[in-house]
Amino acid sequence: MEDRSKHGFARVLAPFMELFGLSRSVALVVFLIVGCAVALAVFWFFHSAPPKKITITSGVAGSAFETNAIRYSRFLSSNGVTLKVVHSKGSVENLDRLLDKSALVDVGFVQGGITNTNVGRKLVSLGSISYQPLIIFYRTQTNMTLLSELKGKRLAIGPMGSGTRSLAAPLLAMNGIEPTGTNFVDLEADDAAKALMDGSVEAIFLMGDSASPQLMRRLFQTPGVRIYSFTQADAYTRRLSYLNKLVMPRGAIDFGKDIPPQDVMLVAPSVELLATENLHPALIDLLIEAAQTVHGPSGIFKKKGEFPSPVEHDYAVSAEATRYYKSGKSFLYRYLPFWLASVVNRVLVVFVPLLVVMIPALRMLPTLLRLRVRLQLIRWYRGLLSIEREFRQPFPTTNRAALLEQLDVIEQGANHMKVPASFADQFYGLRAHIGLVREQLEEFGG
Repeated sequence: MEDRSKHGFARVLAPFMELFGLSRSVALVVFLIVGCAVALAVFWFFHSAPPKKITITSGVAGSAFETNAIRYSRFLSSNGVTLKVVHSKGSVENLDRLLDKSALVDVGFVQGGITNTNVGRKLVSLGSISYQPLIIFYRTQTNMTLLSELKGKRLAIGPMGSGTRSLAAPLLAMNGIEPTGTNFVDLEADDAAKALMDGSVEAIFLMGDSASPQLMRRLFQTPGVRIYSFTQADAYTRRLSYLNKLVMPRGAIDFGKDIPPQDVMLVAPSVELLATENLHPALIDLLIEAAQTVHGPSGIFKKKGEFPSPVEHDYAVSAEATRYYKSGKSFLYRYLPFWLASVVNRVLVVFVPLLVVMIPALRMLPTLLRLRVRLQLIRWYRGLLSIEREFRQPFPTTNRAALLEQLDVIEQGANHMKVPASFADQFYGLRAHIGLVREQLEEFGG
């Protein structure tokens, strides 16, 4: 069995020996180098493939965050990638999951201004995808003009971990409203709306990551419930740089019922699509393309094509995302299906450079080996010439015995040379010349 395996391996080495004129040992080294290079290339080809499944952390069920995540999922599914949508309480929990490696989350929606210790893996932004207006509904007989009027009242500002609460708390604090003097209630959007309708609370704070469009439409149409217009919106946006001033135009919700009955001033952070630093570049392109499809059309608070945009806020826009925003999809992904473009791209990146390096190297190998053998032959011929010149001098400085010893060294070295068959004539010529010099040396000495 062992002899059979040896013969089989010898047959594998035979092409290298014949093609390049190599000895068995050199052919073995070349074979191992080529084999390792090919194995490494194959490994990297599969290792560098984009994953077929990633996870997005979205928002509460029925929220705009969840709706958008589902639309992303459909877009990626059409390109052969599964996007798993995981519910959350909102932006704060999304950010916590992204920073936590054990959460196994790849991408998520996070509104600007969310503070975090940023302990954990590094995150990058794939761009801003929308505005996230803060909408306040309240019960009163007269219009409220200042947030400070909510002091001492029961307020539903969203549960802990929600983007709603993370924005509402600092705004209220800027108006002197703290939890000690005002009753903050932790309620989800649906429960908060019910509490406002039955009078359990006097005002509720809602955002897109915690409220569905249907819920807000119902609140707009509830008698006795009003929407708060930020009369000091410009001042808020200058104090908090991550806020933007938005206008909900009169009649934007319902033209026939004139809802709202006047323009409403709102403040809104932008929402970023955050991803882990090691997210595959091909998936970054695919996610931004999905964001363009989902967020590109015009809406109440945005112009057509305004989102997504490479505007940096809390996190730097990734280099791959910046490249996409500047030049769009790469050539292959523009004209080929996603899976096929991925395969062709990896072939070009992995195997083409390998061939570019390996083919010239293998072609140079015989030349280098021939040069090595030629230098060995020249070395022994130089010794022969030196011996012959010495004993042909009128007064030799070296005796015949010493010259014979030098010749024995040359002959022994030549006999131990390993040369390809292509050098057989020169090798046997060297040995014949060694014999010739020996004969002349013996005749001269005799």
